[in-house]
Amino acid sequence: MSSHGGAATSQLFNVTMVAVDKGKSSGHAFRWTLKNIDNPVIIAVHVKHKNIPHQGTNVFPPTEDEVANVFNPIRQLCQNNNVKLKEAVIDDSEVVRGIVEYAKKNRVNTIVIGAAHSNKNTLARTLYLRSGSKKLKGLVPTGVMKSAPDHSSVYVISKGKILGARPAIRPMVNMVTPPSENGISENRANAHRTGSTNGRSERSPLLEMPRSSSVGQSTDRRLLFCRSTGESDSSRSHKLGSAADGTKKEYDSDSPSDSQFTAEMESEMKRLRLKLKQTMDLYNSACKETVSTQSKDKEINQRKLDEERIAEVAKLSKEAALAMAEKEKFKARAALEAAEEAIKMVEKEAQRRFHAEMKARREAHEKDRALNQLACRDIRCRKYTINDVEGATRKFCQTLKIGEGGYGPVFKGQLDHTQVAIKILNPDATHGRRQFQQEVEVLCSIRHPNMVLLIGACPEYGCLVYEYLENGSLEDRLLMKNDSPPIPWWKRFEIAAEIATALLFLHQTKPEPIVHRDLKPANILLDKNFVSKISDVGLARLVPASVADSVTQYHLTAAAGTFCYIDPEYQQSGMLTTKSDVYSLGIMLLQIITAKPPMGLAHHVMRAIQEGTFSEMLDPVITNWPLEETLEFGKLSLSCAELSKRDRPDLATEIVPKLNHLRDFGLASQS
Repeated sequence: MSSHGGAATSQLFNVTMVAVDKGKSSGHAFRWTLKNIDNPVIIAVHVKHKNIPHQGTNVFPPTEDEVANVFNPIRQLCQNNNVKLKEAVIDDSEVVRGIVEYAKKNRVNTIVIGAAHSNKNTLARTLYLRSGSKKLKGLVPTGVMKSAPDHSSVYVISKGKILGARPAIRPMVNMVTPPSENGISENRANAHRTGSTNGRSERSPLLEMPRSSSVGQSTDRRLLFCRSTGESDSSRSHKLGSAADGTKKEYDSDSPSDSQFTAEMESEMKRLRLKLKQTMDLYNSACKETVSTQSKDKEINQRKLDEERIAEVAKLSKEAALAMAEKEKFKARAALEAAEEAIKMVEKEAQRRFHAEMKARREAHEKDRALNQLACRDIRCRKYTINDVEGATRKFCQTLKIGEGGYGPVFKGQLDHTQVAIKILNPDATHGRRQFQQEVEVLCSIRHPNMVLLIGACPEYGCLVYEYLENGSLEDRLLMKNDSPPIPWWKRFEIAAEIATALLFLHQTKPEPIVHRDLKPANILLDKNFVSKISDVGLARLVPASVADSVTQYHLTAAAGTFCYIDPEYQQSGMLTTKSDVYSLGIMLLQIITAKPPMGLAHHVMRAIQEGTFSEMLDPVITNWPLEETLEFGKLSLSCAELSKRDRPDLATEIVPKLNHLRDFGLASQS
């Protein structure tokens, strides 16, 4: 057997040393070593700091107290790893020097030191003083870095992370290491890995050693010391070295010592081969276990990542839901507050309207009572009895009935050898008595050529006697009821001017203006010469005089009138002004030139003017409309029918003058 086989055995060992102490930093350093340094043998070294002159580093097995306080936590970490633990205790006056000298003597490839988090730790404090650094965190202890052997790599670990590192300056030479002074080092070769991808040293099958789980037994600790063999390691190394140099010395085969040496070499080689085979088997098994463990770890880590991701998504979803719920809660609270505020405003407005209506009712009641007293005491018109009324109407013969209204039926009759129209109060009519008194008061107090004439009344039964007008109402004539001839365009202009003049007369009544409130074609009557007269003033109201002429005159009352003719602002707010009659006049003027129903009439006429089809809206029975003047008439009517009273023209200064001008134009065209 060649002598080089003995030299190969020195390469089977790669020594890793971990400096341990009572602090937590040792545990962090040892865990990092197990995770990142792939070595079957780890030497745990504890340094006893002694204040004695330096006479060399002394290495001893740990005592029971040291095992209990220092090495027991390390042994527990090794139980789940196939690592063989060596334990040694060093006595030296300087901790760093003891570590460095031990590493030099035992050919240590890797030195791992835990960095303490406070100056209470002896090892950390010593390294701190030796390095001369002001801050231990973030700096490598220069004492160990500078003093460590060139073939040793140094790692400083803090909380499982590398705080500092110094790689080996030059690799360990392949040679048999002589024993140290105290005989505790073993022959090791440098097997430190270079070019690792994950920080763990790669091992060749020839460099593996069998791992043992019995790391806490005393037999493992005794492996640090020389074996009890027939010859020392130094003499065996010397023989191996001598045998390796075949050129200098040849052995005599007949020599008993040479034969014995050869037999021992062969026996040693067989033992090493057997051990190598066992190591390879253990290595293969460990590799399989490692692959399986890595696969399981990867699966567990992936599952853990998935669970964390799901938990994070659930957390984000929960936070988003909470934020949305908080936002919706805020919106609901704001909506609730707005609703409560709206309810308060509605209640306040309803209360205000209620008080206003009660006040209006009291005023109306007082006025009705005054009118009743006036009607009973002094009516400035002729009084008729019920017998006179029955005789004039032949006891209300249906053949003499000429109309029907909200107040009651209207009969044609003859009193005092004069044809009259008699309006009979309907007992079921709402506010009939009040309308009777209102109409008597208004018609008795005013006289105008274009206001219907009240001849007399029967106060006991609510009968009103008017002058008889042969052509009936303007509405019937526009619709040519009973085959009546159409009204020519110039006469329509004249009728419009007469109505506006009579309406202005009512508005200028002193001391209080009168608002008709129910102006419509059905309440405009025509005599035999087509002279128009305003009738049915039972809904008329006296509006209080304003303090100044610039102040708008209004009166708060319950809305009354006919749908499509009533002022929208008056209908909504109950605020009655003279402009309320202007709106009704505008709708009626549009009907005079179109002979169409009032529903949506203003909108249709406005759109026809905008589209240039105004002539199609005019009454088709009249074929000679003067388009320019009629268009001016239509625009004036639309301005009167504006929704806002502020946009409507003034009756005295704008409407009546323009209508009189159009009337004069019509009369001039006929003459």
